[in-house]
Amino acid sequence: MTRGYDAVPHQDRERLRRYLEAVVAARQAPVHTTVAFNTVYFGYDLGGDGYGGSPLRLDDFPVVTFGEYAPVLPVGAMVCVATGSDPLYAEIVYREGAHSEVGSFGDVPAWVSGAPAGAEGPGRRGNSAAPLRRELLVPDLDAFGPALSLSPAQLHRLRMRRRWINGDGHVVVDVCYPSRDAARCDDLTSYANHLLTTARAQLLSPFVPVSLAELVGETHDEDLRVGLLGLLDTVRGVLDSSDALRTWGHYAMTRTYLAACWRDAGPLGGDDLRSLAAAVEHAAIPVRRRYGLTSPVTVYTAVGPRLRGFPGATEALRGVDYAAAVCRANVALADVVQRDSDQGLFENGSRIALDDAFEGGGVWRSHHPGDTEIPGDPLIPVGRGWMSTTTAPPEPEPAAELDPVDLPLADDAALGPSELLRSDEDGIVWRSPLRLAHLIGGWFPLHPYVARELRRSHGRCPTTCLELAHSGEVSDRNEVVQNVTAELGDETGRLTGVGWPHDFFPGLMLELRWLSGGTVIHVATARLDEPVQVGDRVIGHCFDPSVLTREDAPGSDRHGDTAAGLGPRKLVMRTVRRCGLLTLDGHALLDRSGLPRAVYGRRPVRSQAAALESAVVELLAERLLEPAFGSRDAWGQPHFPARSGETTIPLIGYRPARQRVIRPWGGTGLDDGRLRGVQFVPGHLRRLLPGCSPSEVQRAAFREHCRRLGKADGWELPDGYTFVTDYTRGC
Repeated sequence: MTRGYDAVPHQDRERLRRYLEAVVAARQAPVHTTVAFNTVYFGYDLGGDGYGGSPLRLDDFPVVTFGEYAPVLPVGAMVCVATGSDPLYAEIVYREGAHSEVGSFGDVPAWVSGAPAGAEGPGRRGNSAAPLRRELLVPDLDAFGPALSLSPAQLHRLRMRRRWINGDGHVVVDVCYPSRDAARCDDLTSYANHLLTTARAQLLSPFVPVSLAELVGETHDEDLRVGLLGLLDTVRGVLDSSDALRTWGHYAMTRTYLAACWRDAGPLGGDDLRSLAAAVEHAAIPVRRRYGLTSPVTVYTAVGPRLRGFPGATEALRGVDYAAAVCRANVALADVVQRDSDQGLFENGSRIALDDAFEGGGVWRSHHPGDTEIPGDPLIPVGRGWMSTTTAPPEPEPAAELDPVDLPLADDAALGPSELLRSDEDGIVWRSPLRLAHLIGGWFPLHPYVARELRRSHGRCPTTCLELAHSGEVSDRNEVVQNVTAELGDETGRLTGVGWPHDFFPGLMLELRWLSGGTVIHVATARLDEPVQVGDRVIGHCFDPSVLTREDAPGSDRHGDTAAGLGPRKLVMRTVRRCGLLTLDGHALLDRSGLPRAVYGRRPVRSQAAALESAVVELLAERLLEPAFGSRDAWGQPHFPARSGETTIPLIGYRPARQRVIRPWGGTGLDDGRLRGVQFVPGHLRRLLPGCSPSEVQRAAFREHCRRLGKADGWELPDGYTFVTDYTRGC
């Protein structure tokens, strides 16, 4: 699951889907993707105790004080709300912008809709490197079960005082973002950043069912980040694919709940939602004049404050019910727009579209006459309000031709992660692909466990022996056995002075084995059942398709890595492979309109742009590239496959055509040296039967496990549990 939704077997998806559907049905608030992740990772009891029985350490939670500055607290964050007496523990289940310029009944100045964090007025972004934004956080005060929840009387007193929480039970804070880029992060990236920094202790706790560090086999930040984002993608994919659930953005609700709300005749029920939709649809229709022309009218409406104007809505907007009401209202507006309009254009001439998904619970834009505007997807928030107050000067065309840029891979740190296969008293076995930098520099990284053991027993710079076994190939004797140097740091290490065989290539999968106490590193390749041809390269050994796509591009070989001197066709292929969105099977897809800037780093002269476009047409005609469609989000980032509610854009894709190479007659037998399917099962806790206790061996093993996760003195086993050490299936 650390590799994302598409990599999860169907049976595991279904099991996770059943649990998450039960979670969404049980919780009172809409369940955000990050909250759904929490329930799976930390353990959420559906019987009423919530996280009360989870391994979370309450003292690790950040403290939030009403009306003051706060760090970034994404949805899913576990917090302690300061109350002046007993601490109040909660899970943030919803957040939105709470700009002071938004009116009490939802009227929004144009510049606020879509404005970046730190904006000071129409067209003024502000100069602060750490921008502030006022936000409303909705905490679930019952998430940790009845033992840590307030009584109704206690909660009522806190609301009335309006000192620690406001009258609705919400927390309003001024969030200080560390940078402008951090303020633009999507919800999942923001939560991943939070878990890897502020909440790192709870993320890597050995008391969770399986720690992320064990799932990815590493404790380095980049490896943890990739695995964490993969888990979040898995959870999001499961929620989006459920027939029983309906999502608004990242928030999931059951369809049964939504249907019941439409039938409800009470406050914020079906009648009020229909009134809200009608009000937004007619908000920009001008009053008829007897003489003269009517000027265009644009109105911006924030859903959250607008709901407060309905009779009897006050109680229905308290606590987590506010989050449910806002998401329900947005779903209703989206349904009306999709059902009754043509891309947002209604019969009365108004064009309705979502303009800002965050501020005020969602800002909807009503414009009349709508037929004068270029149509687009009405559910993609593009921030027209803010853009209408800014005038960006066009980028000037350069005076001379530009040289192509050689930028590092954006996903370099996450590319080709190593996989721990076994770690026991006999030694350590891991698998990792060969990278272009390894070929050029003659080095290879060691697994952190191996580096630590070698440094402990042989010092920081020992001479080691590297033994290469290239399956099915005849290698030079000087390549088979090499004396190399191990450069060992505190947590990392690498082998230097390696002479890689001439037929080794980027992406070739290597299996490495180190025996305890020794200084020999065994490196082996494994043959494929059938050779395949990828481009001009015939490959007979197991390889990582992602690394092959990125690092075996034109201009990249063991002698260097540069775009200098390449013609337009090779520049296009190199840029698509190195800069495109990468799939697990090695496809790379690039926004076609962004190709010239990706090649040259900025807008090139017209002749260079025309040459690139001509090369694209040729490569598409020859089927060396293929056309595709993706989407672009509100921040201009492309996505594939296209996301619902985002603008569709054309992509150009590199598809590694893997043609099976026909073997000579009689050469169809399988090679016993190929990689077999193995599964590494990480160490984990197991509940004991009543009256049983763990052995001293398992207690010591658990302490060692904790030290691997970064706790120097380890932890003790919790009562009623033993520890199962890691092992490998399928060997």
